[in-house]
Amino acid sequence: MSPSAKSAIFLDRDGTLNESVGYVNHPSRFRLYPWAVEAIRAIRDEGRLAVLVTNQSGVGRGFYGAELVEELHGELQRRLRDAGAELDGVYVCPHRPSEGCGCRKPASGMLLSARDELNVDLERSWLVGDTYTDLQAAWGAGARAALVLTGFGAGTWEHERHGWPRPPDLVAPDVHRAVCSILWGELD
Repeated sequence: MSPSAKSAIFLDRDGTLNESVGYVNHPSRFRLYPWAVEAIRAIRDEGRLAVLVTNQSGVGRGFYGAELVEELHGELQRRLRDAGAELDGVYVCPHRPSEGCGCRKPASGMLLSARDELNVDLERSWLVGDTYTDLQAAWGAGARAALVLTGFGAGTWEHERHGWPRPPDLVAPDVHRAVCSILWGELD
């Protein structure tokens, strides 16, 4: 690990930064949560990296092309820049679950790629997401994990947590509250 390695807050996309509407197969279906920009700005203001990590199996399933995902992320970055925020990296897994790739969450491949490409210190990093697979990706890479109650989070927390072998390191109502707790809260 390089002594100049930075900590990051990895962010899931659907259900965490934007409304979970199933497959986002058209730009009109991409609706950013109002608190998402503030969360990313806070991450950057504190000198941490803000990195998007998202499974997009709709590409592998042929529901939409990789160009649409790139277009959505380009528009997201534009909106963030206009608001004084920006993502330091965007990592996408386009594979179907059955392909068994190393990048699809719950695997940690996207975080490991970011570690190598962006010089991330994973032990000082977090992933914020709305599913248990997001949490598993973080833990598999040696990072901590926060579950948000947006998207699938509330239902997952309510109905599935009792069967989880490990609880989240943090549970928050939304990504902004999670980021605030990570950056300035009382965490062990």
